[in-house]
Amino acid sequence: MRFYRHQKSLVCVLLQRREPLFFLLTRRLRQLQRRILRLVRTLEREAMDSFQHKFALITGGSTGIGFSLAKQIVRQGGGVAILARHPETLAFARAELEGLKTHAEQKVVTLQADVTQRSDLEKSLLAMVETHGLPDFVFNSAGVAHPGVFEDLGDDIFHWMMDVNYFGTVNVLKPLVPLMQRRGSGVIVNISSVAGFIGVYGYTAYGASKFAVSGFSDALRAELKPYGIQVSVVFPPDTDTPQLAYESRYKPAVTKEIAGSAKLMSADEVAVETLKAVAKGRYIILPGGESKLFYFLHHFVGRLLYPVMDLMVNAALRKNKK
Repeated sequence: MRFYRHQKSLVCVLLQRREPLFFLLTRRLRQLQRRILRLVRTLEREAMDSFQHKFALITGGSTGIGFSLAKQIVRQGGGVAILARHPETLAFARAELEGLKTHAEQKVVTLQADVTQRSDLEKSLLAMVETHGLPDFVFNSAGVAHPGVFEDLGDDIFHWMMDVNYFGTVNVLKPLVPLMQRRGSGVIVNISSVAGFIGVYGYTAYGASKFAVSGFSDALRAELKPYGIQVSVVFPPDTDTPQLAYESRYKPAVTKEIAGSAKLMSADEVAVETLKAVAKGRYIILPGGESKLFYFLHHFVGRLLYPVMDLMVNAALRKNKK
């Protein structure tokens, strides 16, 4: 009956106004579009409110994606503890974050620590918890990348990648997860990479460490969900950070050729997309169109991805032989 009455009212409007159907429908569609946009903005505001008056620990929080995450959280009224090795970059990051605070109660804490030094790290984290409280969010963003073809990479590079990217994540969570379990809440966000679900030419060491982060996150999600703890894993594409500038010095020519056409995301773009997805409770987070495309190809039409990747590598090899 409601549908019939709506149709009848639409006919009456047409007869009364004698407007062409096209213009009337266009107006109605615009009204619907405006309502949808208002709803989307409302949902985004509600999602971002998830960080207001919350406290987040961010490793690698003085530069790159980690620093961008810290800036976004502070802008949204949350407090942060940023963890990094170098006091100079920590001091610079803290000064900028202090200027972004929206209210006096926000915390901006710095921790000088190395995620590979488990004993010292645990002392720093537990001291932070005692002074500032247990974080609501833990973002494991500390990471390193050193590309190169397999035969040119020393064992030390493989150990370094695993020590920072994988064991660094484990080391941070070891003292914090039992406290989160006891509290019955918390959010853990582990930063992997597109190279954490696709093997990328020139990234045997880095890729292995980021695959490890992905597998670890899968198992951890299952274990912690009964305790009310959310786990998310992020797969960013190439992102414009100081780390990428370091990588570029060591990338094989073939890798540079393959990546040459890809558009870089900014660290701020990755951070914004990540926080929106975390607030919505998503487990797998794919910032940018490129990561979404590769994830779809790999997980849903996987057999097609490897021939495509092989074609890209072969084309790059031929070009570099000329």
